[in-house]
Amino acid sequence: MDVKISAIVCTHNRASYLRNALSSLVNQSIPVEKYEVIVVDNGSQDDTSQVVAEFAQRSSIRYIYEPELGLSRARNTGWQNAQGEYIAYLDDDAIADQGWLTKIVEVFETFKPRPGCIGGKVNPIWESPQPRWLSDSMMSWLAILDYSDTPVILDDPRHLVGANIAYPRHLLETMSGFNISLGRKGNNLLSNEESLLHNRLVKMGYACIYHPEIIVGHHIQISRLNQAWFKRRLYWQGISNAILLIAQKSPTSSRRLLWALSAILKVFSPRRLFNLLIPTNDPQCFERKCSAFGQVGYLAGLLGMAK
Repeated sequence: MDVKISAIVCTHNRASYLRNALSSLVNQSIPVEKYEVIVVDNGSQDDTSQVVAEFAQRSSIRYIYEPELGLSRARNTGWQNAQGEYIAYLDDDAIADQGWLTKIVEVFETFKPRPGCIGGKVNPIWESPQPRWLSDSMMSWLAILDYSDTPVILDDPRHLVGANIAYPRHLLETMSGFNISLGRKGNNLLSNEESLLHNRLVKMGYACIYHPEIIVGHHIQISRLNQAWFKRRLYWQGISNAILLIAQKSPTSSRRLLWALSAILKVFSPRRLFNLLIPTNDPQCFERKCSAFGQVGYLAGLLGMAK
């Protein structure tokens, strides 16, 4: 079979969401012989395997069980077992537009300069109304993405999100895939695995492209629409930023200590402490509170205290 693109869904205990994701993938506009779907089951204890079996009876879907927990590890298992020239990742709680894979292939093969990774718009599927304390500028932490209605070559700090992202397989192989020290693992909210690849690809001379016609919908789960989740999300983002910085800069111990001392001064400033301790439902004040939690996480990451 001449597979042009492999769609990979990594999943952990989300069988009900996975069913919708797979429904969107078995009805793609690209010819069926040109793509495959791979589900990487990352240690699920629900009926994930049964859900995949339902679809395997009527489509080219492969099921792979990856027992070692970690999203980056599961993603690596996916591309390492893929046959496609291109690798497209869809979150297990996302739904792909019918032309998703067709457009990804088209952009890879026609866009100049040559893309090292591409992705696109991520529209929210709200399970509950947007809380009044949640500002629009905080939406990106829910993996909602809409940079433009025209294609954009992304530069730092703008990055794609893992809910809707694709790479040439040979580049994933060249870079040894995703760094397993980053990315979700169990109950933590580590991230930045895509950001590290993005930065490496740019240094190699490739462009990272946002294209608005590469579209997925992403469930915004009720469990995330509370302040505690956002404080955790930003805390772990701070940890992720520290790990990314260390991975990219390889600092000496003394340099890392200087970074930590600078972070301590920011964390324990009166304004930061106020933002950390005082409850609020004001969107701007809550955004500052989350930023303070991010700074605490950054300090914890620098000091190797991430938990």
